[in-house]
Amino acid sequence: MKKYLASLLIFAWLSGMFCYNFVQAAENITVKGSDTMVILGQRLAEEYMNKNKDVTIQVTGGGSGTGIAALLNKTTNLANSSRPIKDMEAKKAKELGVEITEVKIALDGLAVVVNSENPVNELTMKQILGIYTGHYKNWKEVGGPDQKIMRYSRESNSGTYVFFKEHVLLDRDYAPDCQTMSGTSAVAEAVSKDKWGIGFGGVAYFVKTSELKILKIKKLDSTAPVSPIKEDRSVNYEQIWNEEYPIARYLYIYVAGKPTSTIKKYMDWILGTEGQNIVARIGYVPLPKK
Repeated sequence: MKKYLASLLIFAWLSGMFCYNFVQAAENITVKGSDTMVILGQRLAEEYMNKNKDVTIQVTGGGSGTGIAALLNKTTNLANSSRPIKDMEAKKAKELGVEITEVKIALDGLAVVVNSENPVNELTMKQILGIYTGHYKNWKEVGGPDQKIMRYSRESNSGTYVFFKEHVLLDRDYAPDCQTMSGTSAVAEAVSKDKWGIGFGGVAYFVKTSELKILKIKKLDSTAPVSPIKEDRSVNYEQIWNEEYPIARYLYIYVAGKPTSTIKKYMDWILGTEGQNIVARIGYVPLPKK
């Protein structure tokens, strides 16, 4: 009996050592940041982990600013961002002695959406600026019916919020009555239920919602309106690649310091054929081929 118990203890100890070594061998990657990129980040992680069983990738949102802050605080390996790193963030990285590497992984057409019952089909960049700064308060001022405009926006730590403010509002402040939403999915839901609402965000979040109308946008009053989607509601890559569609941006992953071999392999995979096919499949825009 004593020999039997001793054998069990030895077996349990060896099994524990084996499990411990197995866990230690597995490598973890944490990704935090842009809410716009959460769907993309999660799908990339799932596909990669399916083919690389020894790697665990955890993806969370919180906003581009939150992701970059976590990267500088060394609480995440990778930061997803739907905007370029800010000067103040780069300055802080330098102060901390952290070398930041920027990697473009995709493009995103930023869509402006209204409820499908709204008769407005297109807006100029100037009209969008006027709506979101509060200059226009009624749809009749931009060719629509006599109804109050209900504005929906993202929260201030969002890269989408920052990009839209810089590139569409020309650094002017949002109207004080803008209703801030926690994510682009929340914007989509709000506008789909509000007949006179308007919102913006990554086009991938809107294409499958029939209650939403993705507006055509004109750079100038004299130019033709351009849509970020085709008639079948697939994303219009060409119009975004050649910059005919006026509200488009790159999506980034930021890395702090020299990446480990595990992180480098993951990044190379994202930029390769498999990763870029996933980008396209979800509704984002793959990087143009060189």
